[in-house]
Amino acid sequence: MTTDTRLAFAHPEERAAAMAGPDPRDRISLRDHVVEVEIGAFQQERGARQRVRFDIVVEVRAHAAPLEDDVDRILSYDVLTEAIAAELAAERLNLLETLAERVAERVLRAPQAMRIFLRIEKLDRGPGDLGVEIVRSRRDGAGGATTPRAAVQPIVVHLDNAAIRAADLPARIDRWTGQGAPLVLTVGLPGEGVPQAGAPEPQRRIDLLAIAQNAWLLAARDPRCTVVETRTEIDWAIGHGQIIVWAPAKLVLDATDRPGPDPVALAEWLAALIGAQRLIVCGTAEPPAQSRVPVMRDPG
Repeated sequence: MTTDTRLAFAHPEERAAAMAGPDPRDRISLRDHVVEVEIGAFQQERGARQRVRFDIVVEVRAHAAPLEDDVDRILSYDVLTEAIAAELAAERLNLLETLAERVAERVLRAPQAMRIFLRIEKLDRGPGDLGVEIVRSRRDGAGGATTPRAAVQPIVVHLDNAAIRAADLPARIDRWTGQGAPLVLTVGLPGEGVPQAGAPEPQRRIDLLAIAQNAWLLAARDPRCTVVETRTEIDWAIGHGQIIVWAPAKLVLDATDRPGPDPVALAEWLAALIGAQRLIVCGTAEPPAQSRVPVMRDPG
């Protein structure tokens, strides 16, 4: 077996040593850190938890002064475990590659961290371990400024079906956009024709698809409206002042704190997620009893 092949299957710690160069850095490591999490792009991986193992080695900056046995002067192992926990809690992910990039980026924000070797493996997907391994360093751009979420606080407006069909909808959109903030529109289920599955999880998915159909019906009423699904699309549209209509399936199904099925609860959840300045409930829909953002009613 060649050296390259052996190192390809070696522990990240051995890879780090082999790539150390003439002036090797100190390293800290985390081995065999196993957590149970819902992750994966396949249907059978949704709604099920599986074991995922992390192995991490981080090269650290040389200490400028004596340590004096002070934990605040070193890169703590907690930085590694907390980076894993934070990224797993942020949202449900499909790809180990995405998780690896995000964990590496978070660890490299620590001022002592210079380069990270990271391996993540699924332990329950077959007879062997399935995984990904990456190496990232500050010169790759990690550890620097990250792309921020949209800094502008939008207004979220939830419309019932009567408001969607109202003849004065374009004028009402003009009024909302005239408040000087990006506009995010949300809708509920169409009035009729939603199939009934008789089981909670299939029904949840059917309902989310029906809400998406209703979002497209709203967008057809005003050419300024664009239907979006992902957080990236939402942030980009908010940053560029677009009027957007939210199709909730992807964000809801990928969330670790899935909101309830009530459409207004979904609107409140989105408003809190994107840091909206307020939620306007339009029509006869009932505002949420409790909300993390200010709620106003617009009876139309």
